[in-house]
Amino acid sequence: MTSEVPPETPTEAPAVKPTDTPATTPAGAPPAPSPVPSSDARERERRHAQRAEGWSIVWMLVALLVWGWFAFLMLADYGPEYDGRAVCRGPLVGPLPEGRRCEDAWRAWPALLGVLALATLTTVTAAATTVYAKVLTRLAHRDRPSVPLSEGPGAPSRG
Repeated sequence: MTSEVPPETPTEAPAVKPTDTPATTPAGAPPAPSPVPSSDARERERRHAQRAEGWSIVWMLVALLVWGWFAFLMLADYGPEYDGRAVCRGPLVGPLPEGRRCEDAWRAWPALLGVLALATLTTVTAAATTVYAKVLTRLAHRDRPSVPLSEGPGAPSRG
């Protein structure tokens, strides 16, 4: 009643000989990826990095413009003039204006908070786009051989 189990023998995968692999890839199969990108791929990466850098500059300018608009709304005097000076003061400069002559839709707090939110959103977008552009620029130049600081130009001489 005892059944003997034959000892297990380790099985090895058959060795692949260089002659076993086909010399060409089958029709329709994509070529194997190259470890070094081609010059076309590098050029595309550089163009993409330059485009992202251009967009980051545009977003920075938009953010500066919106912050300037917010600062103008908060600090500038407005309303009818009396003796060459505006009667109503900006929300951060003077007391809150009372009366109908100083009512302005853009100087109301909900509108000011909306402009502040827009300024914050454009600033975050500008920062994220700038970081993305810097990463793309570094990736586009990653295949260049790096020179250690001790051997590059401007390195201290040992003599």
